[in-house]
Amino acid sequence: MSMNQNLSKIIEIVRNHNRWRRFECVNLIASENTMSPLAEAAYFTDMMHRYAEGKPRKRYYQGNKFTDEIELLVMDLISRLLEVEFVEPRPISGTIANATVFRNLASPGDKALIAPVQAGAHVSHTKFGTLGALGIQQIELPYDVERWNIDVDRAVKLIEEVRPKFVTLGASVYMFPHPTKEIADAAHAVGAKVVHDVAHVLGLITGKVWPNPIHEGADVATSSTHKTFPGPQGGIIFTNDKAIYKAVSKTVFPWFVSNHHLHRLPALAVTAVEMLKFGEEYARQVVRNAQAFAEALSQEGFKIPTENLGYTKSHAFVVDVRPQGGGAKAAKLLEDANIILNKNLLPWDPPEAVKDPSGLRIGTQEMTRFGMKEDDFRELAKLIREVLIDGKDPGEVRKKVVEFRRNFIEVKYGYDVPEDLMKSAIKVPMIL
Repeated sequence: MSMNQNLSKIIEIVRNHNRWRRFECVNLIASENTMSPLAEAAYFTDMMHRYAEGKPRKRYYQGNKFTDEIELLVMDLISRLLEVEFVEPRPISGTIANATVFRNLASPGDKALIAPVQAGAHVSHTKFGTLGALGIQQIELPYDVERWNIDVDRAVKLIEEVRPKFVTLGASVYMFPHPTKEIADAAHAVGAKVVHDVAHVLGLITGKVWPNPIHEGADVATSSTHKTFPGPQGGIIFTNDKAIYKAVSKTVFPWFVSNHHLHRLPALAVTAVEMLKFGEEYARQVVRNAQAFAEALSQEGFKIPTENLGYTKSHAFVVDVRPQGGGAKAAKLLEDANIILNKNLLPWDPPEAVKDPSGLRIGTQEMTRFGMKEDDFRELAKLIREVLIDGKDPGEVRKKVVEFRRNFIEVKYGYDVPEDLMKSAIKVPMIL
């Protein structure tokens, strides 16, 4: 292809993606969200071209007087949101945040306790990911499938027996708060630290509907900034422990990050301001929607394993779709109908079932931000039933999904781009 043909192809691909995902699909991926128009505009700035190695006002590069200001503002805003003393915003992902903390709390050959992978532990917690890359031994915490949570009594005994360097809580399938206080008490008694990965529930914490693990005894928390917290992709670390904060701040640069993608920072600041204003209302609606959606799917004939526990207390829940052919088949059929979610291991699945597990993972945070309420999710449950239980042609259901999505186009709980900024150096990047 010629240069012009290549450029046209690139624009066509981007336009098709944007149209499909933002105007024609219902997105239920539990780890995604959408920024507000103003945050998107703030993301698309000259800062994306710049470097700022080091900490604010102690950089190794010149030209950072404004990036220093915005980074310090981000730290202050998120500190206020989370009611903690120290925030490190330079990790470029939740995984990098985990790597930074893990490397400071343990050395190669040391032991760490984590939740089981089938019970939702993120890959970065495991020997298959960051923990393994750092040479730290993985030992799984006992899990109570009936309660869908850490088995506290058995976990305390294991902590006393193993005496790990740290215990990691938090998960990617995270429907009920982990027992932070009980685990922290046991860990501290043997000199271990507690790391709580709250990537999935950060927006629920800032919205005051989920406990902040730092307030419950965790030594340090890690997170991404783009799941229930609807900011740009990136990571943070937060703590009230000054020694841990100093250690991770010396480690994230230069060990794991050189430049920390500065254009994230203005968008993250905008999102923090939005969550200070709208966060509690947004978080409450996210959880109400998740509970209503799970209940509706149950009423439509699906098996929700946590039904007897009230379905969920977070943005997410799982569906056992073995009667519908398994997770891989169900997820693909729904994608063909423009309903986007992911297959997921459930606690009884063996690790090798990762390519075709028993379950689906569903999150309500993004479509809540586009204005969906409980009754809208009940309508969506009917469309899912048509595909997976009634066996209707996904292409025919897709037409209904596209029509349904037309009601939910504008981002709520956030800010539009002011008219004066539309004419300034800040541009709105969406290619339609």
